[in-house]
Amino acid sequence: MKTLQRFLLAGCITMLSLTTASGAEESVKQILSLSDCIRNALTVAPELGESQADIDLMTSKLSEAKAYRYPQIEFLGLIGPAPQARGNQVYSPDGVNDTQRLTWFQRGDATLIQPLYTFGKISENMKAASHGIEVDRAKKEQRRNEVALQVKEYYYGLLLARELKEVVLEVQENLDKARKKARELLDKGSPNVEELDIYKLDAFNGEVGKYLEEAKKGESLALSALKTRVGLPTDAQIDIATERLTPDESSASDLSFYLNESRAKRPEYRQIREGLQARQALVDAAKAAYWPDLFVAGYLSGAHADKRTRIDNPFIRDDFNHFWGGVALGLKWKLDFGITGAKVSGEQAQYNRLLSTKTYAEANIPLQIKKAHLELIEAEKSISSTKEAYTNSKKWIVAALANFDFGIGPAKEVFEGLQNYARMRGGFFQSIYNQKIAKANLEYAIGEMPLEKK
Repeated sequence: MKTLQRFLLAGCITMLSLTTASGAEESVKQILSLSDCIRNALTVAPELGESQADIDLMTSKLSEAKAYRYPQIEFLGLIGPAPQARGNQVYSPDGVNDTQRLTWFQRGDATLIQPLYTFGKISENMKAASHGIEVDRAKKEQRRNEVALQVKEYYYGLLLARELKEVVLEVQENLDKARKKARELLDKGSPNVEELDIYKLDAFNGEVGKYLEEAKKGESLALSALKTRVGLPTDAQIDIATERLTPDESSASDLSFYLNESRAKRPEYRQIREGLQARQALVDAAKAAYWPDLFVAGYLSGAHADKRTRIDNPFIRDDFNHFWGGVALGLKWKLDFGITGAKVSGEQAQYNRLLSTKTYAEANIPLQIKKAHLELIEAEKSISSTKEAYTNSKKWIVAALANFDFGIGPAKEVFEGLQNYARMRGGFFQSIYNQKIAKANLEYAIGEMPLEKK
């Protein structure tokens, strides 16, 4: 009796451990929606890290430009040998060039410069850095949109591969039934089946097997690409939350709506606007070099040397034994022959280059939007057309298989019906995929932020 109890207890423990292990295995597998994939990809995308580094770099340049408004202090300390100088301003027993009697001196000089007015050298560089930060932020938004677009391509690509695989499996199942029935009818001497029909069905079966392997490969590659994009290892156990590739119910709006949206949302437009202001500020900063700098300067100097008599005479200067200081209003003006002009021309050339980029963007961004808009409309119409086509093909193949099973229909109808059904059904899912991608491209073209509507 005790042995039986032990056996039952061990069995319960084993079943409990297996159930726990199975639950742990299932818990490891992640189910990700499209929003989850985009969110994870945006978290780990190295492109966004690079963009943030550019923003931080430009922020440091702004801090540097602002710091030029504050005083700058320069200190110089010296220690070394100096000749003795005993006596006074009238008589000394030591010679000027006497190096036999040396002493040590210590000296410190501090200079303070406070800019007052620089004719735009500081303010224009601050302005350029501020607009440069906005340019880099817009670039980061553009890269966010690019990452989101890439995730959508992988996500919908995975769905398309799975749908096509299901189509091929369905065709393969019907084809196997038809081949089996054909051999039975051929063995019975049915006039509706010939040996040539068997060869055709076998050949088509090989082609279907080829398409099945291609669909499996596409599914595997799309899943691996999605894992990499969202920052997961290739052996991670994940799946997507969407089970079927279904068309969107909403239809495309007017082209004018998307064009107006792009003006307000497209990051490239903001890059150009902010970039032009930054470049104009750099041109003005370069021109400011033609003008002087006004500043207040403070100077303090002190030195001490043993065995040197301090001379308190304002007309006699002792560089090794003194203490003096003062404040003055200063003007610094650097004149050159062509250097400043060349710098101004260089900055102006960069500004003109950006103007050309602006012209290019204003011409090509609307073209990109129009292309995506037309592709979306085409995909929506193609969905309805291919749906009707594959529905009729399904009726065709059902009738052909039924007739063939009863021995009153030719094998040719089955063969052609399966081919047509596979083509139309695959075209239907391809049209849905095209709609999804066209919509994603359109959202990217107008600058729609990822997860904004989620």
